[in-house]
Order: sequence, then C-alpha cells, then structure tokens
Amino acid sequence: MAATITPGILRVGSAVPDPPFEFISDGKDCGFDIALMQAIAAELGLQWRLVTYTGADFNDIFDGLANGTMDCIASGTTVTPGRERKALFCAPYIHSGQSLVCNIEKTPNLRSIDDLRGLVLAVQEGNTSQPMAQRLKAEGRVGEVRVYAYHDIGKMLDDLDAGQIGAIMKLAPVMHWFTKDRPHLRVVQEGITQEDLAIAVGLSNEPLRRAIDDAQARLQANGTLPRLIAKWIGA
Repeated sequence: MAATITPGILRVGSAVPDPPFEFISDGKDCGFDIALMQAIAAELGLQWRLVTYTGADFNDIFDGLANGTMDCIASGTTVTPGRERKALFCAPYIHSGQSLVCNIEKTPNLRSIDDLRGLVLAVQEGNTSQPMAQRLKAEGRVGEVRVYAYHDIGKMLDDLDAGQIGAIMKLAPVMHWFTKDRPHLRVVQEGITQEDLAIAVGLSNEPLRRAIDDAQARLQANGTLPRLIAKWIGA
C-alpha cells in the first residue's frame, strides 16, 4: 500500500457528529461508517483509528488526504465531480439523496421544495445540499439560503424548532435520525437528489482504493455490509 499509511494503522477521517454515519454515544464512537471501517480495517489486517474533522466547511476534509493526516475518509461522503478532483472514490456503499425537513407546527403546509418560496432554507457549509439550495434561490423558488458551519447542525435544528428558518435540506438518513426526538420537525420530502456515498482515499493511493474495494466486496458477500446498512440506515 501507499507510504502514507502508518504501519498497522488505518486512519479514517470523519466529521462528527453526523448520525447515523458517525457520532459519539456514552463516550464511544458509533455509527455506520465507524462500524464499516472497523470491519474493513480488520479485513486488511490493520487497526482502525478515527481522525475527527471539525472544520466549518465539509469540503476541507479532503485536505487531510493531501497532507497525509488521513489515509481515507468515510463520513457519509457523496461522490461529486469536484470531490473527484481531490480524491479517489471506492465503490459506492449506499445510494441516498437530499431530504427536506420542516417545522410542522410553524409551517404545516410545507410539503416539498415547491413550497419554499419566500422562506429561509438552511444548509451546511460544504454539504451537497448547498449547490441544490443555491440553484433553487437562483430560480426564485427560495426566499433566502442560510449557510451554517458544518459543525453547527445542532444550532440549525434549534433554529428550525424555534421557527427562525423555514426548512433544512440534508441527506435523508441523517435528518431521520436528528428529527426522531424533535416532535415538531419532520422529513416531508425525500429523493430530491440521487447521490452515491463512498469511501475516499488520496489521489495517489490507488493501492489503498483497490484494497478497500476488495475488503468491501468481501463484506458484501458475507452479509456484513447488508447487516450494517439494515442496523444503521434502514431500508
């Protein structure tokens, strides 16, 4: 494998929290990406080590591949043309898409992106929802796009709970997780986009990409990957 790998260690970059992909519960690292990468590391005969990304813009996580502080990234990461200029992507492990969340008490008639005219739509900096939201704004279908730092998702949800913004756009699995304990918030639309999520490695690390792909294929074949998807993501 490439020389960027610390002997015996697979350093995995993740932006925490982003459940159900990665989060901390009772002081322990949990989530789909955590469990998957621990299984992949075991397949490769390596120890898994989390490298937590805390930056404001998610797209800057890829700097960790370039500067050698991360061997790979597994963080509910969508494959995009822009990101493919910064990283090599492994085979997708999940197909997902953006969802729309509203406050059903404050905006009971909001059911889709077609109902956002004049409202504030919130997204996270560097999230794949951001260009979609900006497109809606350019088309006059959204009153305002408000961009929150990636780690400020809690504040964004609190603002929606308080009625200070009209809606949030983010990947459906994440929003289903975050809204389950917030009775006023509900995912009202899914499938706004179609996105492939995959593990990323450095542009010069083709050997690691092939090794992860092979390990992921073995986990798919022996049923481990489907079980992890069912446990953390659902249908």
